[in-house]
Amino acid sequence: MTYQHERVSRLAAVLCAASSLAACATVTRGSEDAWVVNSEPSGAKVETTNGHQCPATPCAIKMKRKSEFTATITKPGFKPATVQVTHKTAGAGAAGVAGNVLVGGVIGLGVDMYTGASQDLVPNPVTVTLEPES
Repeated sequence: MTYQHERVSRLAAVLCAASSLAACATVTRGSEDAWVVNSEPSGAKVETTNGHQCPATPCAIKMKRKSEFTATITKPGFKPATVQVTHKTAGAGAAGVAGNVLVGGVIGLGVDMYTGASQDLVPNPVTVTLEPES
């Protein structure tokens, strides 16, 4: 094998390794997460502005990590409560982004940003104390 061929082979191996690490957070964390809701008292209904719901707390709803929504928690005899939910870059998500940057995975960085894999829903979990109606 000539020096030129050996050099091309090494470059191809490095590029294959880098592309396999692209989208580190997407691979390790996924683009969805369980958003957990607890209430006191339990048994409250949860509805979100992005169309998700659960019939009774405690519950977990599978959501896109980069979701932003308002959740309304209701139970007969109690005042409704609302919670604003957004997202932020997570510690593990930041590690995935850093991995993309270090390996040169610009494509992976773009994929992670697009899928939201580097994000976490906040607050999560949510715990709400419902107030009795007057």
